[in-house]
Amino acid sequence: MGLCALFLLTLPATAQSRPQSTAQLNAKLQHHLKTMEKDRQVLRFLDSHRWLLKDARFESAAKRQLRLHTTSLARTKKLAVVTQLTIERRAKARRIAALHAASPATAIRTVFGPYWREALAVSRCESGLSPSAQNGQYLGLFQMGSSERRLYGHGPTAYEQAQAAHRYFVASGHGWGAWSCKPW
Repeated sequence: MGLCALFLLTLPATAQSRPQSTAQLNAKLQHHLKTMEKDRQVLRFLDSHRWLLKDARFESAAKRQLRLHTTSLARTKKLAVVTQLTIERRAKARRIAALHAASPATAIRTVFGPYWREALAVSRCESGLSPSAQNGQYLGLFQMGSSERRLYGHGPTAYEQAQAAHRYFVASGHGWGAWSCKPW
């Protein structure tokens, strides 16, 4: 008997420790939202029928329902917030992973915004759009030197290199004077 109780007590903890899919998280969030709506309905009903809390025939049950649904609403709100944040965090991680896996042209378009055509032309001239291009100390899509990489960053992906070049571009007053290749 004691072993069964121990198993039942540890079951929810192990079930929750497994990662959940996005579909499971969305279903969980929908369940939380429905629970919150039911709790709010009961609380609205009790608010508009305050006499139930004072009538000796219903007072005990009404107060119990008020406590139950107030507690449930507060707890479920917290669970819904945690679930929503988990969904958003995973979506952001997927977007970032996709950006890091993006082609050089896509990375440049994403990072440089309205200046992407100019940046694409500079990168095509500097490296042939190759993140692994190297010419002495100059590396990557935009052939940034060691001191520029130290100041503005660098990385193995086209996205990271485009971000570093954009920081350099902004620090240079949105100009291409620091690069030997120009977009015009």
